[in-house]
Amino acid sequence: MTRVGITGIGAVAPGGVGVKAYWELLTQGRSATRTITAYDPSPFRSRVAAEVDFDARAAGLGPQEIRRLDRAAQFALVSAREALASAGLTPGELDPDRTGVALGSAVGCTRSLEEEYVVVSDGGRLWEVDHRYAIAQLYGHFVPSSMAAEVGWAVDARGPAAVVSTGCTSGLDTIGYAAELIREGSASAMIAGSTEAPISPITSACFDAIKATTPRNDDPATASRPFDRTRNGLVLGEGAAFFVLEDIDAALARGAHVYAEVAGYATRCNAYHMTGLRMDGHEMAEAITVALAEARTDPSDVDYVNAHGSSTKQNDRHETDAIKQALGLEHARATPVSSIKSMIGHSLGAIGSLEIAACAMAIEHGVVPPTANLREPDPECDLDYVPVTAREHRTDVALTIGSGFGGFQSAMVLKRCPS
Repeated sequence: MTRVGITGIGAVAPGGVGVKAYWELLTQGRSATRTITAYDPSPFRSRVAAEVDFDARAAGLGPQEIRRLDRAAQFALVSAREALASAGLTPGELDPDRTGVALGSAVGCTRSLEEEYVVVSDGGRLWEVDHRYAIAQLYGHFVPSSMAAEVGWAVDARGPAAVVSTGCTSGLDTIGYAAELIREGSASAMIAGSTEAPISPITSACFDAIKATTPRNDDPATASRPFDRTRNGLVLGEGAAFFVLEDIDAALARGAHVYAEVAGYATRCNAYHMTGLRMDGHEMAEAITVALAEARTDPSDVDYVNAHGSSTKQNDRHETDAIKQALGLEHARATPVSSIKSMIGHSLGAIGSLEIAACAMAIEHGVVPPTANLREPDPECDLDYVPVTAREHRTDVALTIGSGFGGFQSAMVLKRCPS
């Protein structure tokens, strides 16, 4: 069977643009959460988020790209270009007709769509909006596939192109889909990743309505507290991570460095509730078990678990039980588990790809990132969550897990590639 490896990584994340800045933030255990600056958050219950300090021009985008592209698309372009450079490649160097694009996003061009609605509705005053005030790029903002097309044009990829939108598991599912295209022979390489820029009034209002986000506004840096007894909701984030995926044999033949092998992937749906979770964690455990089986890896070989760890009461308990079921109680308790959402928030469709990047770097550098702000452990969450401080730890097999609205549960296994 064709083995698929990650040969390039790019990231735009809260706390820093580029993989180096992103990894430094994680290993230092710093929180990028702050009071929202993108708009006036005072009317909302939750007024904190993990924002990206992003200067599009400084990041290499030209004036036309800046005018044409939504913030999420800009993130995608910058991180995809970094991934290509990280792989030691230039656009078109890989066979363009055999190179594809897979892009994940849960809410697409939310920010531009909301801004344009405010304009064409005259601030919400008009029920029948006036299309004459809409920008020429509005149709592209409506169609998420426009973002995948932009990445394809930027890297000269003319093979399969697709958007994966499965809510908060999009970032995992996109990489799983892209890897499968290579395994089945539909592509020889994929530029794959996920992007999201959801921090906007409409998103705040939606999450306020279901009380999913934290009301801890007085101390933003400690607002996200996965697995902590005092946790009371997630923190929104934004960002993107993209990868170059290649057939490992072909990559090694061209002298590429392989950060990690995408060894196994599975996804399940609990068919239960739009936002609720079955507390036994069965579907997540099943996804982990199937992903490990595809990777031909025994549960006892897992060295690190990158948890979904959203900092909500039900998710953290649900995930703890699923890890125990899938890995076995003894090994689950002996394995480091951490949630980087404690530092970069929950960027919805992008977070899974950002977590894959963190796992690849953990394998590369022998360090696992911490769960920041974990100071009062919840007795019902009784695993080793690497509280507060990063830990030196050799990781040959990393497991990363995602959980999303609609009942989606996904898992991916990354392995160290023998040199």
